[in-house]
Amino acid sequence: MLSVFPIEEMPEIGRGDDLASIIAQRSELYDGDVVVVTQKIVSKAEGRIVEVMGDDPESRLELALSEAVRVLRRRGDLVITETRHGFVCANSGVDLSNVDSGKAALLPEDPDRSARRIRDGLKARTGREVAVVVSDTFGRAWRRGVTDVAIGSAGIKPIVDLRGETDANGRVLVATEICVVDEIAAAAELVMGKADGVPVAVVRGVEARFLGEGSVRADVVRPYGEDLFR
Repeated sequence: MLSVFPIEEMPEIGRGDDLASIIAQRSELYDGDVVVVTQKIVSKAEGRIVEVMGDDPESRLELALSEAVRVLRRRGDLVITETRHGFVCANSGVDLSNVDSGKAALLPEDPDRSARRIRDGLKARTGREVAVVVSDTFGRAWRRGVTDVAIGSAGIKPIVDLRGETDANGRVLVATEICVVDEIAAAAELVMGKADGVPVAVVRGVEARFLGEGSVRADVVRPYGEDLFR
């Protein structure tokens, strides 16, 4: 049975804080747990908070463009960009929510590395074999609303390939690849919320076959050769 629960009473995170130690002090983890950590506190701990000129749209736009390697679409002060990580998202992931006024959070330099660091720190402090997913809120082309997705992971296979297996009717699956880390990030967001001040959650009961090695950048980001829209 899958269960998801928040880790509450997290302190305000600042540059240099040890997220693994803080999480370990506030939770009882078990082997096979998946710890989902929001991008925002990872960026805060890694010093990825920068100044912007109040709520000036031009200031935010300039910052988004500085974080982009390519602009795909632009409408007014909204840009859809590709980041150096390979993510296609609004405003290069620059975020003004849940940070002090006049500040903006940038994406971590390497979210997969961030996930590995937290995973290794949790193992050192708890002795438990856990996985870590770094999540962020993304929009989706052709659909309204936002949802959380994984931008970094460690200790869990980002993609589970079901090609070659059979469905309930005995038909061979030829194109089915499940993005498990995105599903876990979205499930965790249900207990974290957008305005509840809960930046960490634990997903327990994930199938053992989903655990293993991989990275979001290598396994989830679609290569150009497979992209029909860029």
